[in-house]
Formats: sequence, structure tokens, C-alpha cells
Amino acid sequence: MEMLTFLMEVVLLILGFVFLIKGSDFFVDGASSIASILKIPTLIVGLTIVAFGTSAPEAAVSITSSLTGSNALAVSNVIGSNLFNILLIIGLCALLNELEIDQNVVSKDLPFLVIITAILSAFIIIGWNINRIEGIILLLIVVGYIAYLVYSAKKTKEAEIVEKPKLSLPKSIIYILVGIAGIVIGGDFVVDSASYIAITFGMSETLVGLTIVAIGTSLPELVTSLTALKKGETQLVIGNVIGSNTFNILFVLGSSSAISPITLNPNMLIDVLLMLFVTILCYIFGKTQTKYDKKEGLILVLIFVCYMAFAILRN
Repeated sequence: MEMLTFLMEVVLLILGFVFLIKGSDFFVDGASSIASILKIPTLIVGLTIVAFGTSAPEAAVSITSSLTGSNALAVSNVIGSNLFNILLIIGLCALLNELEIDQNVVSKDLPFLVIITAILSAFIIIGWNINRIEGIILLLIVVGYIAYLVYSAKKTKEAEIVEKPKLSLPKSIIYILVGIAGIVIGGDFVVDSASYIAITFGMSETLVGLTIVAIGTSLPELVTSLTALKKGETQLVIGNVIGSNTFNILFVLGSSSAISPITLNPNMLIDVLLMLFVTILCYIFGKTQTKYDKKEGLILVLIFVCYMAFAILRN
């Protein structure tokens, strides 16, 4: 009987990830079509709706976790996702093909990611929690960040291009509603099942969040990056990871802690510091030669493997 219950929870976990990923796809398609109907430029849609959409799985899991009191899962999901994005996605893609980095990314986006990662690390280390005020600060930063991106984008010729709507208005609304439902249901499934699996195996919620849940919610970023790599759009890989990590910190943790303050275990110090270290390392690699080659890709992947081994052994 217990085995059957466990297998059911594993199935629900997998279903949860499917609902999260497909739900965010439906939401992005519906919202993008409405934006096109309203004549909002494609570039602006990409910087706002699509960026929020790719962070929707992490947001659903973290917000659900903070509401149900599973705080360790809420924050470890974001830390694990950010580590996975930099170490495995950039590392693996760099091993497969050299990644060129745009100068704007090196001079603006990467330093900004380093700064907000340092701010988050400071919030955590000072009181071992992220309270409502700190959550609101993170949300205010994301609003300012989006406003800056939109303002900068409007200066370019690309900002005049409006994509033809893929869906009609009624269909777009249905897509958005179905997408939101999928994200909410998927978030519930993942949090409940992950918590059950953690208890069954004697694993901590932190470990489950840093590994199973973090990898599961980062699948959209991995698929998007590998697709971009296959098409030769190597700069999209970097942009995808930086955008995702930025929104994970500012929007996901900001909204989660604004709804319900998140308390952390001091044992997560190494995870927090590693997230800050690899973000700085990512910036240094980009700054020194404006590309990620196989050597740097191998370093990132090896750090990921060592970290996963450490996280499992620590449990």
C-alpha cells in the first residue's frame, strides 16, 4: 500500500512538472497574442511577458511553498534553479558549442545579476530570512528593471516591429486562463509530491528543492537554450539564463516573501555563497574574453557535479 502511494506521488510530481511547463507555454502564447492585438512591439513582449512566463514554474512552486509553510522548498527551488541554469545550461551549451556574449550583456545585464544576487545573499545572511519589506524591495527593483528594459528597447528599430497575433482574442483569453490553471495546479502537485517524497526518503525539503524541484522547474530554460544552440543563436542561451536568474531572484522570491516571509536554515550558507560565487565567475568568464568556450563549460559542469554530490552527501 505504501509503495503504491509513493508511486502515485512520483506520477503526480511528473504530472505537476508537465502542468507547470505546458501551463506557462499556454499563458505566454495567450498573453503574447493579446499584446500583438494591442499593437505592443514583439521586442517589448519578449522582455516582459515571455520573461515572466519562463519563470512561472519557479514562481508557482515558491509561492505555493511559502503559503503552505514549506519555506525551505520556496528558497531552495530558486537557489537550485539559478545554480542549474549557470552551471549546467551554460556549461553544457559551452561544451557543445562556443557561446559568444553580447557586449551589452557583459557591461549591463551580468553586472546587474551579480548585484541583485549579492543583495539577496545579504538579506539571507543578515537574518536568515527574507521578510516582507525585503520582498517588496525585490519587487520594486524588478519593476524598475522592466521599465528600464522597455525604455532602452524603445530606442531601437526592433521596437517598431509588431508580430501578427497567432490567436484570436477569445482564444487568447482561453489560453491565458488554461495556462494560469495549469501553473497553479502544477505548483500544488509539485510541492505536495516533493514534500511527501522528501519525508518518505528521509530527505530534507532543502535537498529536494535544490535538486528534483530545481531541475524540474528549469526544464523550460534548458529546452529553450538547447533549441537556440541548435539554431546557432548562441547569444540567446546567455540571455535566457541571465533573464531567468534575474526574474527568479526579483520576481519569484520577491513575490513569495511579500506574501509570506521566508525563514532559512543556516545550513544553506554554502548554497547561497555558491550561487553568488558562480554568478561572479560567470561575469569574470564573460568579461575576460566575451565568450564561453569548452574549457569554461567543463569548469562549470564539474562544479555542478561536485555540488550535486555534496548536496546529496550533506543530507
